Formats: sequence, structure tokens, C-alpha cells
Amino acid sequence: MSKYGIAIHGGAGTILKSTMTPEKEAAYRSALTKALNAGYQVLENEGSAVQAVEKAIIELENCPLFNAGKGAVFNALGQHEMDASIMEGKSLQGGAIAAVRNVKNPIILANKVLQHSDHILLIGEGAAKFAKQHDIIFESDEYFHDELRYIQWQKVKDTDQFQLDHTADPKEYLGTVGAVALDQLGNLSAGTSTGGMTNKKYGRVGDSPIMGAGNYANNSTCAISCTGSGEYIMRAMTAYDISALMEYKNMSLQEAGDHAIMKTLLDLGGDGGVVSIDKHGNIHMPFNCEGMYRASKNQTHTFIGIYKDDLV
Repeated sequence: MSKYGIAIHGGAGTILKSTMTPEKEAAYRSALTKALNAGYQVLENEGSAVQAVEKAIIELENCPLFNAGKGAVFNALGQHEMDASIMEGKSLQGGAIAAVRNVKNPIILANKVLQHSDHILLIGEGAAKFAKQHDIIFESDEYFHDELRYIQWQKVKDTDQFQLDHTADPKEYLGTVGAVALDQLGNLSAGTSTGGMTNKKYGRVGDSPIMGAGNYANNSTCAISCTGSGEYIMRAMTAYDISALMEYKNMSLQEAGDHAIMKTLLDLGGDGGVVSIDKHGNIHMPFNCEGMYRASKNQTHTFIGIYKDDLV
């Protein structure tokens, strides 16, 4: 049987066991497990890596605990603007959307762009028009309203500050969801989805829908989904950087990931992490901040983690 596997994340940042209630921790671990198993079941049933990534991210988008889909944060106008992308490693094709509103599952729309458009990235009203042509489900503003997200926004509303959910400092901006997978045919895929920054202005778009920055898949190397400080991840081209280190410097997945996250991104001043899987099924999930909601599964091992001391 061919080796296959999946890894997912639900954001990184100031995630401390000392500030986490047992009930909240259990809820996060349960949500990660549900998304992980949904994606893995696709692989187990000989589905594609793209399908597995989409399925896992749909579950994360449907859970208000994470800053994507239903749990998307409020922008400066009190709206929910969402970004997502998905990429497959065989032909290096990708689909992405940015600054969309009221789309229930942005990752489904990104996959529709991958499957049915000659373009890679659609934004705003154009993306919404494309979505309606492909029977994408829209929801009301009330569907996306979450009281915790609303309280977060109230703290920085009418200021020049911005923040994401997994942070204690308004100057930090960490968060997103994502998945990477290797299927039984040896194809890789990566997907990322986010609600962006709380109180973001001016139609800001981060790294999540940018191929090579927050998302990348190449069958010859690996699949990467990033989470963290998007402006720094875009400057470092973190996802592609890991693939390039493997391709051109013959680094292993672990060596390349650690270099990109623990050195290059940190040297720029950026925080965050990635989930990654290589063409052999090896999985690595490095991060340079206090915690990262993460999980992985293959034929022999299942892992759910939140804190630094959660050992694989």
C-alpha cells in the first residue's frame, strides 16, 4: 500500500496552557480531531489529496473556534472578509480567492477556481460573481457573528491597531487554518483559509491566498500551509522557500522547515509556523511562537497538539 497522510493547523500564536481552561482545550482538540479524521478518511478511501485538504478545511471553517469561515474575525467596518487558496502538486495548478464576504466555505470557492477558471486568484466582487455561477453557498452576516470575535473587535475598533485571535498583544497578528496531504497516488496538495486580522483596513490581503507565500505544493518536494504574521511570510515566501531548500539544497523536510521558520522568518521579525508533508509521507510541523493548533495522521500514527511541549 502506498504511504499517505495529512496534517492540519488551526493557527499559531500566544497559546499558553496557563490561560487555557480544560473545557476550551478539550473543544480545540475535539475540533482538530474531527477535521483531521474527515480529511484522512478521503485518503483512506483512495480520494485525492486536493479532496482531502478541502474536506479537512471545510470542517475547520465550519467551527467558530478558528479564524476562518464561521469563525472569521471582524474587519474595521465590522464585516467578515475572507481569503483562501488550494494548490495541487502534480501540475502546480492553484486556485485562490481574497476579500470575499458571506461565502460559507471559502476553501470550496478556491477549489472551484482551481477546477474551473483559467485564473489563479479572484478577489472581491469578481470572486462573488464567480461563486454564484458555481452554486457556492452564501450565508448572512448573522451566521458569521461570534461573540468572542465581536468582543475582540470592540477592543481595537476605531483605532489603528489590529490583531488576530491567538494573541495577547494587539500588535501581533497570527492565525489561519490549513491542511496538507499526500494521497495514495503520490500527489500532494496544500490549502489555507483565513478571516485575516481583527480590525484590518483598506482591503488588506495576507499570505493565505498567495501561492508560494502562505501555501505551496509540488510533487517533487512537499506541500506547505503557513500560519502567522502574513506580511513577514509574504516577504520570506515561506512556503516556496521550504520547497526550494529541499529542491536546490537537498535538505530534508525537517531541515528546510526549521531553517525557514526558526531562522529566516525569525530573522525578519516574523512569528508563525507551518504544517508540511513531503513526497515520501514525512510530516513536520515547526513553529517559532508559544503554540500552534496542529494535528497529523498516517497509517501508523495520530497526533493532536497545541503547546510546545506536546510531543509527536
